[in-house]
Amino acid sequence: MIRRRDSTAQRRESAALTRPGSNESRRKDEAPIAFDWGALPSGAVKDAVAAPSGQLARLSLGPADGVRIVLAPGVTGSKEDFSRMAPLMADAGYRAESYDLAGQYESHSAGPENLDPPGRHYTLDLFVDDLLAVIGTGSTPVHLVGYSFAGTVAAMVAARHPGLVASLALLSTPPLAGQSLRGFKVVGPLSGPISPHVCAGLMIWGTRRNLNRSPRERIAFVRERFEMTRRSSVDDIIGLMKGVPDLDDELRASGIPLLVAVGTRDVWPVRMHRAYAERIGARLSVLDTGHTPNETAPYQLTDEILANIRR
Repeated sequence: MIRRRDSTAQRRESAALTRPGSNESRRKDEAPIAFDWGALPSGAVKDAVAAPSGQLARLSLGPADGVRIVLAPGVTGSKEDFSRMAPLMADAGYRAESYDLAGQYESHSAGPENLDPPGRHYTLDLFVDDLLAVIGTGSTPVHLVGYSFAGTVAAMVAARHPGLVASLALLSTPPLAGQSLRGFKVVGPLSGPISPHVCAGLMIWGTRRNLNRSPRERIAFVRERFEMTRRSSVDDIIGLMKGVPDLDDELRASGIPLLVAVGTRDVWPVRMHRAYAERIGARLSVLDTGHTPNETAPYQLTDEILANIRR
């Protein structure tokens, strides 16, 4: 007989795994703050990278000759999702570079129709080749950070081209190969037969209605960003998340310092992320937050990423 774990047991498990970082970082993360997500961080530079799928909008901060940290956002996200972390990385002497995925926000014109030969869908290879183009614009190896779906993209780059990656941090990344949505806490059992288009629509509906109760200034930026993001790119990415490749052996054998970072209230249970970290030989960091630690725990998360870089 299988017994359901009660919420108290789940909270105890999460608390036991939490690595909160320094007391100072935790205090800063917990302090109320009004943040303008649409504004450039002081000293940041915007440009565009010529990638196979088209022009990708990029945001860079830190010394031009600093060791590079390349940060890739998730589906319906953008480079601004790391705007609270980039200044911390720059202050530590690194060059933080984040970019919009093809079809998303200010990279909305990038898509499969620009490939040679043209394609019909956004594929994992498209996103991998685009990330390789971003990496190729400067010195290598880079420290690579991938959030949610982009964690899968970053993992593929590390598996295929380990010489380009000095360290890899996977933030709230799908911890399951294959149909990864099956592991969702709430709708996992129902996600299999639902089409990517319907799944994407439900996600967009929930985000627009702020079911996660994001701060007012954050949800305003997110809603504005949706006006530029191509729906077809969202549909295709959700489809890709229903067919995540198994890269466990390649990542474990890569020799790259690996970090799996996740919130206690992530959409996948902590136990799945813990098992994933064990399979690939990664250090696990669990923070007392949700699916977006880059937004809600930037100080603690940056501490963890920098610790992984310095291993």
